[in-house]
Amino acid sequence: MAPASLDISPRTRITPLVPRICHWLNALALVIMIGSGWRIYDSWPVLPDLLRYIPRTITLGGSFEALKGESGLAGALMWHLAGMWLLVINFLVYLAHGLLTGRFRRRLLPIRPRALGRDLVAALRFGLAYQAGTYNAVQRLLYIGVLGLIALAILSGLAIWKPVQLQALTWLLGGFQSARFIHFLCMAGIVAFIAIHLVRVALVPRSLAAMVTGHARVPPPVARERP
Repeated sequence: MAPASLDISPRTRITPLVPRICHWLNALALVIMIGSGWRIYDSWPVLPDLLRYIPRTITLGGSFEALKGESGLAGALMWHLAGMWLLVINFLVYLAHGLLTGRFRRRLLPIRPRALGRDLVAALRFGLAYQAGTYNAVQRLLYIGVLGLIALAILSGLAIWKPVQLQALTWLLGGFQSARFIHFLCMAGIVAFIAIHLVRVALVPRSLAAMVTGHARVPPPVARERP
């Protein structure tokens, strides 16, 4: 009999190539968008009374302008627009793949209130088990939430970028200043998701390897242990 500690589970493909490519391109696009967005915020804050400046060292903008002591706003805007197109195209490809292949339906649905409450309590106690190829109820809710935040960030960003040409969209979002506030809140929510996501990867490093190779060892189903 094999030792109990020996993992003899077969390696199974759990993440196809398209979602893996989209995942890493999305990570790159968000780094560009958030970093340059923070530099733009420094030049034109949405919440000046609560958060006036974001440290320049964690923002993305024009390095030459920064050396001259300028704001780097022009460079930040160019980075932001470049990152926007990468984010939009990649996000549309990811959505199309997830919807057409049924991946979203299989991985993200259903979310049952009882399962969500149970998994949330287990997560707060750091007792939520990780199973490759399967999302628990908390993960499903977080992923659906961040997809909604990205979509709303794109729409509010377009309303800010072209408030005249897209005045109907700007009006639906409550006007230009309201669209800026919504855009800022979406960014904050996405940053919070990224922080939670990185903590989970730190706690379960093998999940990162699975997102790189697409394969992981998936054990046979076992009875769920209570946390």
